[in-house]
Amino acid sequence: MVKHVILWTIKEEYQGEEKERIIKELKEGLESLQGKIPGMTDIKVNINKISSSNMDVMLDSSFIDEESLKGYAVHPEHVKIADTKVRPFTQIRSCFDFII
Repeated sequence: MVKHVILWTIKEEYQGEEKERIIKELKEGLESLQGKIPGMTDIKVNINKISSSNMDVMLDSSFIDEESLKGYAVHPEHVKIADTKVRPFTQIRSCFDFII
């Protein structure tokens, strides 16, 4: 099993209600991929940060193997969400993939 964890910050130009809307839509978009990506076993997006956090959004997803993770990266459903709900609004992305 492979875990794929991403942390993002939202661009500074988005604040208040607009930022909260962006974060909510990002979460809904990514979590809508459940069941659509071959080899993906789980996907959750955490947006309930506490004050000690320095990132805005965390993606926690699981795949049966590294090949499934590679397929996710280029899957049309994922690319669509990434291009419309994630990339336009995020400024920092950190990734950590590991085998469990």
